[in-house]
Amino acid sequence: MKHKIGFNALDRRSAERKALLRSMVTSLFKYERIETTKPKALEVRKKAEKLITRAKEDNVHNRRVAAAYIYEEGVVAKLFNEIGPLFKERKGGYTRILKTGFRVGDAAEMCILELVEKTAEHEKKAEKQAEEKEAKASEKKAAPKAEKENKDVKKHARSSKVAAAKGSAKAAGVRKTMAGGKAGGGDK
Repeated sequence: MKHKIGFNALDRRSAERKALLRSMVTSLFKYERIETTKPKALEVRKKAEKLITRAKEDNVHNRRVAAAYIYEEGVVAKLFNEIGPLFKERKGGYTRILKTGFRVGDAAEMCILELVEKTAEHEKKAEKQAEEKEAKASEKKAAPKAEKENKDVKKHARSSKVAAAKGSAKAAGVRKTMAGGKAGGGDK
């Protein structure tokens, strides 16, 4: 007798498993990349690839089938407007699984599930992030010079305050000694 043929139950009841897979498929299409455990990724990939195949042909029936499975309307629109046309010429294999090692807490095998091709929106975000990193790097290079100048000014101000305080303390000390009659000269 062959057991567990067809799908991995992921140690969950059917309602929990369906909700988990629906949310992960929604996240995959929304962010185009998710990090999860290997068994979950294998199950999510099955459903995600079937939905991408449906999205290659944009009609009312396919949109309703996808909308019944995906939680967010905006993600359904992205699936049919951006992701589906992106894979129009590809026969299958729309996702890839990249192993990333083992999770620290329970040593579960972790991986990244991502779409093979990225949408233009995702590429624009990556370019913006690269530009922001470059801008921050250039600011960091300019910042040490300005900080050094600020430190010099603060140091000079601090030293003049200290000198003024020492001068006033000396003057106060001279006044005390004069009032006490022990000022340097002549009481011997």
